[in-house]
Order: sequence, then C-alpha cells, then structure tokens
Amino acid sequence: MADICDQIIESIEAARRNREPLSIVAGASKRFLGRTSNGSPLEVAAHEGIVSYEPGELVLAARAGTRLTEIEATLAERGQALQFEPPSFDGAATIGGTLACNMSGPARPWSGSVRDAVLGIELVTGRAERLRFGGRVMKNVAGFDVSRLQAGALGAFGVITEVSLKVLPRPRHTVTLVRALDAADAIVHMNKLAGTAKPMSGACWHDGSLYVRFSGAESAVEAAAGQRGGERLDPAATSRRSEAHARDTANGATRRRIRSAAKRSTRRRLRSAANRQTMQPRSGGTWPSIGSSISGPAHRSGASRFRRRRRYRGSTANGSSTGAAHSAGFTATSTRTNSNAWRNRRAAT
Repeated sequence: MADICDQIIESIEAARRNREPLSIVAGASKRFLGRTSNGSPLEVAAHEGIVSYEPGELVLAARAGTRLTEIEATLAERGQALQFEPPSFDGAATIGGTLACNMSGPARPWSGSVRDAVLGIELVTGRAERLRFGGRVMKNVAGFDVSRLQAGALGAFGVITEVSLKVLPRPRHTVTLVRALDAADAIVHMNKLAGTAKPMSGACWHDGSLYVRFSGAESAVEAAAGQRGGERLDPAATSRRSEAHARDTANGATRRRIRSAAKRSTRRRLRSAANRQTMQPRSGGTWPSIGSSISGPAHRSGASRFRRRRRYRGSTANGSSTGAAHSAGFTATSTRTNSNAWRNRRAAT
C-alpha cells in the first residue's frame, strides 16, 4: 500500500505554474477511449491499496491506482463481488480508471453500472485542491451528487485519488448456456427472456452464438436453465459460494434457529396454560361459557369496571337522548349508539 497523494498535488501545482496540460495514466488499459491526450503523463499507478473494507456493511474504499484483480480477490475471500462486473483488461485495469471511463460488464442491465455503486470519492482538482465528496455509508449524499458525476468524465474534473464502493454478495449458483443463433433471432430471444421472471444476470451474442447467464438460488437457476435449453458452458455448474462466506453465515444462522426455537417453545407453554385454565370447572360445577375470561377474577373485575365506566359515560354524555334510550330498554354505550337506538325506537312505534 502506498499513498502518493502529496506527490500528485505537487505535480499538479508545477503543471499549473508552467501552464502545461497533464495526461492521467495508471494501467493504460483504456487508451482507446476518448480523445488523444498530448499532455505530460501524470503517473498514479503507485497510488494503490485498499484503505478500508467492511464486509458486514458491504462497503469498500480503495485508492485509485488499485488493480481490479486485487479488489476482486479480497472480496472473493468473503463471498462478495463488485455488482457491475468491470472488465479487468488482462489485470491492467484500476478502480480509478474504471470509474473515470464508466466501464461495466454484462451484469449492468440487472445490477447497475459503476456509477450506481459509487458512494464517495476523493480527488485533486486542477487548482491542486484536495476535495472529498460522499462518504463510506449507503446513504450519505445531500444535494448534488458529485461522486457519480465522475463516471465517464475521463478525469476532466480532477485526478481521482480514492473511491468508496458498495459491494454485493456473490451469487450462490451460476449457469451459463450457449446456443447457435444468428443476430436477428438472438435479439428476439433476448427480448423474450427480458420479459420473464427468470434470474438472468448476463446476455451476449458473439460470432453466431448467444450466451445467457442465470445467477441466484440453485433451485431457481436450475429450473430456468432446464426450461431454456442449450449447452452449458460450465457443465459442472458449481456453486459460487465460498468457504469463507459459508463460515461467516453459519454462526448467524445458528443463532437465528435458537431464537426461533425459544419463541416457539414459549408460545406453546402459554397456549397450554391458557387451555388448562379455560377447562377448569367453576365452584358451582359449571364450565365457563365461550367468551368468558380466562385470566382470573382480577381480570374479570377490571373488565367489569371498564364496562361500567363506558355505560356511565354513555348515560351522561347526551342527557335527553341517552335517558330516553335507557327508558326504552336499550344499553347506552356511546352517544352514537344511543342516537341510533332512539331512531330505531321511534321508527318502530
């Protein structure tokens, strides 16, 4: 890990004094994009290393010169991955260049692009000012989101020195199917697939063959692959879940099972106690009727007091109509009930 941000600032200050343009260079894997730069090269490949990684929070922060292969290897150890599947260009691509060029892979239509994964950035402007936008949590933006503005900017707003990204768990199971189709039939086939509820995560037509990838739960993936047909690109179709991910989730799953079992046991004991109390005969030898209280005399006396208070409020809330309703033989529980009873009584007479 190396932090050369001070050297980058000094180089920008010198170029600004001499009024010389700069060309930002790291892995030099995407020179074919954009216009040809005639500026002096500003090397940032040495500004590399993962600054922080919190698997539980699904957040990773790395310096701009960090290779994608290093980031992906670190995430794979914990069963996680970059959701936008950026191309690595034979291991030369960096996270800063991937963001500056807005490069994403085949999962972009389903999982989003690198722009959707950016949480925050740090950059050095053309005035050699070191600025930070966003943060390292999921919800951190108030106002204009400058972090996402860097996607596809090709370094026009400054030199990106650090990037914070959100990551996702790696799919449990993945199957890729390939079948021979021409371009027109492949487009029709992919449009039909896009309108179905299948766990698609990638589609590509190349050299007379259509490649379709399904990712997710093993049962859903195998069902979708069986319905589509075609030759499997990976016949083994092994699960993508790593041993580290299984170890991390095992403890949490065990705790959840213990809590669920304890809750079920408690509910069963409470229901059994309630049933036993309900089935006890009263002192006179009679069984309690349906709807009677099962919580003992204290609860019945409290309920009786509650009913008496409601009758008292009803009898004093609206004097004339309530009194008439009582004289007619109705139980007054509220002003609205008494009014309805009085109208019904008058209609009957």
